[in-house]
Amino acid sequence: MAFLQVNHIEKHFGSTKVLENISFSMEKGQVLAIIGSSGSGKTTLLRCLNFLETPGSGQIVLNDEVLFDGETYHAISDEEQRKKRLHFGMVFQSFNLFPQYTALQNVTLAPSLQKKQSAEEIDALGKSLLKKVGLENKMDFYPCQLSGGQQQRVAIARALALHPDILCFDEPTSALDPELTGEVLKVIKGLKGGDSTMIIVTHEMEFAKNVADRIIFMADGVIEEEGTPDEIFGNPKSEKIKAFLAKSLETI
Repeated sequence: MAFLQVNHIEKHFGSTKVLENISFSMEKGQVLAIIGSSGSGKTTLLRCLNFLETPGSGQIVLNDEVLFDGETYHAISDEEQRKKRLHFGMVFQSFNLFPQYTALQNVTLAPSLQKKQSAEEIDALGKSLLKKVGLENKMDFYPCQLSGGQQQRVAIARALALHPDILCFDEPTSALDPELTGEVLKVIKGLKGGDSTMIIVTHEMEFAKNVADRIIFMADGVIEEEGTPDEIFGNPKSEKIKAFLAKSLETI
C-alpha cells in the first residue's frame, strides 16, 4: 500500500464546493508538486491533510494508519488533533516565526514542549538543522534581523525538528523577492533524496519540473490532471492545464 493514500476528499465552505473527489497516493521519499491557478483548492487540500481544516468526507491513510475517515469521523479533542498534525510538518507562505525568539529558539521550541529529549539533545538538533539550511551563523539572530529567505529557511528547519512523516510547503517562495527565492528552493531541493517525503504547493514551474517526482494540476477544486513532470509539461492532455502552462511559462 502507498505511504500516503488520499481517497475522495471533499470540502465545502457553506454552499461553495472547494474540493471535490480528491484522490491520489504517494510513496515514501517522493516529492509531489501541486500546481494550479489561485482559487483552485491547492492550499485547502494541504490544510485538510495537515488537519488545519476538516474535510467533509473522504479518507486519509498514512503508513497504513487511518488518520481521517469521513464515515466514522467525530469531533476530536485538541490533543488528538495535535497528534495527527505531527505527521505533517507545515511551512507557510508567511514564515510564522515567533518574533520574540531567536532562530535557534524558534526551531527548538516545539521539541522542548514535547519533552521527549534532553535540553542538550534538543539544542544539538536545532543547531544541526540550522546548519543544514545554511544558517549556522544566524542562530542567535531574531526574525527582524533576518531576510525573508533566511526566515523561511528557519521555518523549514522548525518543521523538520519534529521529524514529520511528510513535509508540506504552501507556496514557500510567494512572499519573497525574486533574488531570495533561489536560496529557499535550493534548500528544499537539497532535502530530496533523503528520508523526506514532500508535498509542495508552488507557482515555480521550473522548480516543479526539475524537483518533483509527480505533479498534480488542480482546477476548480478537482484534480484535472496528474502525472510525471515529463507528462505534465511535455504532453499535457487537459485544455485547462495547457492554458495554465502557456500563461505560467510566459513569465519564466
